[in-house]
Amino acid sequence: MMSVLFAGMTAFALGCALLQGNLSALSDALLTGGSDAVSLMLRLVGGLCLWSGAMEVAVQSGLTRALSQALLPITRRLFPDLPPDSPAMGAISMNLTADLLGLGEAAVPSGLEAMREMEQLQGPGPDASGSMIRFVVLNTASFQLLPATIALLRAQHGSAAPLEILPAVWLASALSVVVGVLTAKFLAAVGRCRR
Repeated sequence: MMSVLFAGMTAFALGCALLQGNLSALSDALLTGGSDAVSLMLRLVGGLCLWSGAMEVAVQSGLTRALSQALLPITRRLFPDLPPDSPAMGAISMNLTADLLGLGEAAVPSGLEAMREMEQLQGPGPDASGSMIRFVVLNTASFQLLPATIALLRAQHGSAAPLEILPAVWLASALSVVVGVLTAKFLAAVGRCRR
């Protein structure tokens, strides 16, 4: 699917460049865009390694376990059909902790583990459980206390105060989480009523 989408965007850009007579601008943009992407990736790798290492230290020291215990009142309400001491609940808590710290990349392994564990609890079947859907919504919307990647990008592009966006990030991410969870619960209730 992604290859079709990428091919379509490339064909659209090429068609627009042909119609406007800007093929040289398109080729320049392709070359500079590619090199800019590589240099941006190299600049971000240091910060990503730092935060991923910090997350691993948190896991090894038991900090994530303590945070998952602190999140238990929230996760119990969001995932009432999961046993509180299940590996799925632990992986969900670790994922939410990484998202809270703005470490979306570091949250991926625990997110995959949480989905695997929930699938084992649910048993075989083609449909996702309500817990799986709510988890995907939470993971996608992800409330962030400290958006580390965004702050790093702002700092590298010369921002004098890279964390000045925190109130806006908190408001936007809180609203997206609330709307996402309420929508998932509403659609689950509508789905149950239709059956």
